[in-house]
Amino acid sequence: MNRRDFGLDLATPLDTARGRIERREGTLLGLGADDARGVGEATPLPGWTESLADCRAALDAVADAEATLLDAVDDAPDPLSGAPDAVTDPLADAPAARHAVESALLDAAGRRNGRSLAGLFADDPSSTVPVNATVGDAEPSATATAATAAVDAGFHCLKVKVGAGSLERDVERLRAVRAAVGEHVSLRADANGAWDRETAAEAVDTLGPLDLAYLEQPLPAADLSGHAALRGRGLDVALDETLTAVSVEAVLDAGAADVLVLKPMALGGPGRAFRAATAARRAGVDPVVTTTFDAAPARTAAVHVAAAVPGVRPCGLATGDALESDLVPDPAPVEAGAVTVPEGPGVAGATFEDLV
Repeated sequence: MNRRDFGLDLATPLDTARGRIERREGTLLGLGADDARGVGEATPLPGWTESLADCRAALDAVADAEATLLDAVDDAPDPLSGAPDAVTDPLADAPAARHAVESALLDAAGRRNGRSLAGLFADDPSSTVPVNATVGDAEPSATATAATAAVDAGFHCLKVKVGAGSLERDVERLRAVRAAVGEHVSLRADANGAWDRETAAEAVDTLGPLDLAYLEQPLPAADLSGHAALRGRGLDVALDETLTAVSVEAVLDAGAADVLVLKPMALGGPGRAFRAATAARRAGVDPVVTTTFDAAPARTAAVHVAAAVPGVRPCGLATGDALESDLVPDPAPVEAGAVTVPEGPGVAGATFEDLV
């Protein structure tokens, strides 16, 4: 089991209601050899995952398990189902570390079997995935300018960060965006859990006329009943951070969401994310796949997850340009608001094997 630590700066710091993101640090994990070599990425983001130190400690704890893991894998999309407790226990509270292990196993399995990662999950995955652009917090005119630039670049769906200032300011920002991009562009708003119940209810009622596709994470993560109460008022509710606090099953049982925003890095791997998407669809809830501003290996694995979900909504996978530089040229580039899925085998053939 080979490892390599890395760090990548964001091209422009991203301001959200949970603070500023300026740099991403992580670890690459390599398993196997030759055409069955798999690479996985662990890039933790505290608040969504374990800390960087805890992530690397979890990887240390399974460092000697390569042979055991490679023998156990074959059950996509759950390659760790046959792993012993000595492997799964250290990863239980370390989703980013688990993501690296599961991704590497799936990449190795795909390369060994001559199938793409998406092809391990679905018989007829999509060859492209629609994606949204993310517009950070700024004053109304600057927000509208950023939104217009994204539409000019070919995006048909925009997610606007809200919640860092007052609701009145956010309403003004979203009105400016809607006026700038027109009625045919899909808009989403993401509060990152910044509001209380009263503010969130006011937001739902006030933003309805702007024809938003959904409002993401209006309330703190654990407030399932509060989110459930916001549904059915004319604006769909999407949950993201909630999935770091409670299980997908608990969210679905509580009827707390119209949409689930699935981050493979935060959920513990691409297989887990795909299984969550499948469970959501069975419950009548739409899945959307996003990243945590990861490097190319994890970002590309997330593209495969989305490609395996039939008719997936635009996903938050157009995040490569947020990085000042990357580990390799992007094997899943964004063009005209969509990502082309690498044909494989595995995540992207041999693209990542020399990184670690």
